[in-house]
Amino acid sequence: MTRTPDQMADPTLTPKPAILLLGTRGIPAAHGGFETFVENLAPYLAEQGWDTYVYCQEEGAGPIWTDSYEGVTLIHVPVKGSGTKSTIVFDWNAMRDALKRKGLLFSFGYPTGAFALLPRLAGRRHVINMDGVEWKRSQFGTIGKLAYYINERFAAAFGHRLIADHPRIADHLATRAGRQKITMIAYGAESVTDANPTLLEPLGVAPDRYGVVIARPELDNSILELVAAFSRRPRDRKLVVLGNFKPDNPYHQAVQAAASNEVIFPGAIYEKPSLHALRFHARFYAHGHRVGGTNPSLVEALGVGNAVLANDNPFNRWVADEGAIYFSTEDEIDQMTEALFTDDALVGRLRQSARLRFEAALTWPKILAEYEAMLLEEARLGGEMP
Repeated sequence: MTRTPDQMADPTLTPKPAILLLGTRGIPAAHGGFETFVENLAPYLAEQGWDTYVYCQEEGAGPIWTDSYEGVTLIHVPVKGSGTKSTIVFDWNAMRDALKRKGLLFSFGYPTGAFALLPRLAGRRHVINMDGVEWKRSQFGTIGKLAYYINERFAAAFGHRLIADHPRIADHLATRAGRQKITMIAYGAESVTDANPTLLEPLGVAPDRYGVVIARPELDNSILELVAAFSRRPRDRKLVVLGNFKPDNPYHQAVQAAASNEVIFPGAIYEKPSLHALRFHARFYAHGHRVGGTNPSLVEALGVGNAVLANDNPFNRWVADEGAIYFSTEDEIDQMTEALFTDDALVGRLRQSARLRFEAALTWPKILAEYEAMLLEEARLGGEMP
C-alpha cells in the first residue's frame, strides 16, 4: 500500500486497504454530484491511509494510464466518442481493469449495473451507491427507462452493500434486496459563511435582490413552473437560472419563452467561487426537483444558509426540513416568491433553520466519516484488510 511520508512516520495510523472508485467521469469534478462527492471522498480516504484509486473517463484512444491528484491515483481509461455508448465502454473497461488490482470495489450509480455480475463471479466485495430511482425520471424514453430498471435490478442483486442517500431510497431498495445489505448515508456539502459579492457583477445582480435556480433544465426539476410563476408579475428583482439551455430542445425553448425580462439565463457555471457567491448572496434558492434522494444542490443551498423554496415531496422535506417552504402548484410558487422577497422575518427564520439542519446532519466531515466506517467493515468482510 502506498502511503505518504507523514503517514509512514505516524505509528498511530492503522494500515488500511486499497479502494477502487468506479462509475464517475473522474476528478477533479467538472460534471455532477457524484464527481463532486468523489472529489471529497477520495482525498479524505487517502489522508486516512487508504491506497485510493479513481477511474477517469478520457475521450480518445490508447492504453490506460495513471497520474495523481491530492494523494489519489487517477486511472485514466480512454474511450472513443461521447454519450451513452462511450460511457458503457468506459464502465466495462474500468471494471475489467479493477478486477486485476487488489482492493475494495466501490461503484457510483447503476447505469451499467449488469456489470456488477463480474466482481460477484470473481469473489470480490463490491459496494454500490445506488443514486435515485432513475428509471422513473421523465427525461428518459421507454428504452432508457427499461435499461435503468433492468440495471437497477442487477446492481441490487449482485452488489454486496447498497448505499442509499435518503430514507425513501433505502425503502425503495428494500423492495429489491434485503435490508441487511442496505446502508443509508446522506450527501454532504461545504459550509460557506462568506463569499465575494463582486463575483455577481457579470450577472448584473445585487446581493439579496434575486432568487437562484441551479439544476439541469429537465421536466422533473420544475424549471418551467418556477420561471413561469416568477414571470407572472413585475418583481423589481431577478431570478437567475443556471443550466445549459439548448436552442433545439423544445423544453428549453418553452422555459425561455415563459421568462420575463427579469429572468437571467447565464448558462452553466462550474467555478466554485462564483457558485458560492451566487448562492450566498441570493435572497432564496428555488429547488424544483420532484424525484430523487438527497439532492446535492439542495444540500449545498443549506450549506450556505439559503432560504429555500422547494417542491413539496418526501425527498425534499427530509433534506431541508424547516429550512424550506414547500410548493405544489404554480400559484403557490408565485405567492411564496412574493413572500420571500418581502418578508424579512420569514427569510431570516428559513436561513437559520437551513444552517441548523446542515450542521446537524449534512457536513462533509460527518458524511465522510460515516462512509469510511462502512467501507472498513466491507473491506474486512471482503478480506481486503492489510
